[in-house]
Amino acid sequence: MGEPRYRRGRAFASDMAVYTRTISSDNGAEHQRLKRNLIRALQEEVTPLQRKYLLLYYSEGLNMREIADHFGVERSTVSRTIHRGEERLRRCLRYGAAALLARSG
Repeated sequence: MGEPRYRRGRAFASDMAVYTRTISSDNGAEHQRLKRNLIRALQEEVTPLQRKYLLLYYSEGLNMREIADHFGVERSTVSRTIHRGEERLRRCLRYGAAALLARSG
């Protein structure tokens, strides 16, 4: 067998730590821009029900069964609603981010 394809152990961990520190300062502005776009997209691009389910799922950490029980609906309804909301957010952030930034001033 030949040499391992990837470096492992302390040398690899050290390289990754240096790489992470190097890029972390570079992407702070990008990270803030993405957060602003996501908040605006949540406010403007998804339905109120999608927003409610998405926030409970991602922010509050509830699973789909817990959300369904809370609202008295089927788990599949919650799953579909979350999936459709994610798709709307993804589409908005991929194709509409420039318009969101232009409006945010």
